[in-house]
Amino acid sequence: MTTQVKLRQKPISGNRQSLYLDFYPPISHPQTGLPTRREFLGLYLMDKSKNPIDKQHNKETMQLAQQIRQKRDNELNKPEIYTGYEKEQLKIKQRGETCFIGYFKTLADKRKASNHDNWISAYHFLNAFTKGQLKFADLNEKFCNDFRDYLLTAKSTRSTKTTLSQNSAHSYFNKLKAALKQAYKDGYLQTDLNAKIEPVKQAETQRNFLTLEELNALAKTECTMPLLKQAALFSALTGLRFSDIEKLLWSEIEYIEGQGFFIHFKQKKTKGFEVLPISRQAYSLLGERKEPRTKVFDGLYYSAYSNQHLYKWLVKAGISKDITFHCFRHTFATLQLSKGTDIYTVSKMLGHRELKTTQIYAKIIDQTKREAADKIILEL
Repeated sequence: MTTQVKLRQKPISGNRQSLYLDFYPPISHPQTGLPTRREFLGLYLMDKSKNPIDKQHNKETMQLAQQIRQKRDNELNKPEIYTGYEKEQLKIKQRGETCFIGYFKTLADKRKASNHDNWISAYHFLNAFTKGQLKFADLNEKFCNDFRDYLLTAKSTRSTKTTLSQNSAHSYFNKLKAALKQAYKDGYLQTDLNAKIEPVKQAETQRNFLTLEELNALAKTECTMPLLKQAALFSALTGLRFSDIEKLLWSEIEYIEGQGFFIHFKQKKTKGFEVLPISRQAYSLLGERKEPRTKVFDGLYYSAYSNQHLYKWLVKAGISKDITFHCFRHTFATLQLSKGTDIYTVSKMLGHRELKTTQIYAKIIDQTKREAADKIILEL
């Protein structure tokens, strides 16, 4: 269908007429992708011009506007008049005018679960830094480096008194790099800008865990929220996250003769399907088996109230460490490694997609060994 392209005028301040193109039917806006009928040219005519200078200005401006109108008409309705090279150059120019912020948001919306949340957080910081105005044509190494510096000094969204943590900056800047990489694949960028910029270095994180003695002390200590105790110990014996324990169904747990108990589930965080062997002791924590579609830990939910019960349980067991529910997963990993389980197996049991994620636990074990070695001092 032919698109009509007409040159029109709109009165504006200063006794001027703003020139714009009127499209029918509407075309896709190069920046937002939404249907639009107008394209303002940034050209102006002097209204009711009387002096020769204004008249000459109006004449030259109208000639330029007509040339732009004809060019847009050819692009939309007569693409065959352009050579292959000219067509490609037109595509490059059009894509360069496309809004990168909108493109980034589209990529973010395709993500799932916590990865989607991280992308959206990165989008908010990118949007704030650019004030929502950033075309593909404006992307370069300087912009990327400036945004990296911005993230390292930006205020946290949780508290205006603290800056964004380095690991959050690392994560959000990696989202920009991922978007640049995809934009290069999609043809919006002519160079692989992602490969030219350095990421934000990831900071070492402190991962608290319980010793086997401390875990046994908790097992023998009464908790005012028995379901929480049951779930926490189950996490320490299996390495499961709270989110996966909370949604676990009886239908996902099975017993195979000669092999033992297994959990077949989909990780909430990574969306990966896992088959996890669990010990008989871990299974015994679950109590009497119920209907297949019933939650194993029915009634378990994360809240500040449950955290208070967790804290009281730890204190009652004589444990002063700063322990959260997630630390029971850390405990599983560190105890497995300390008992000689190879890091590859531990990585698979934790459901990590990359071995480097598991390697932080190996560093913890090395530090623990060092501390143990330094405890023996002879009085020479």
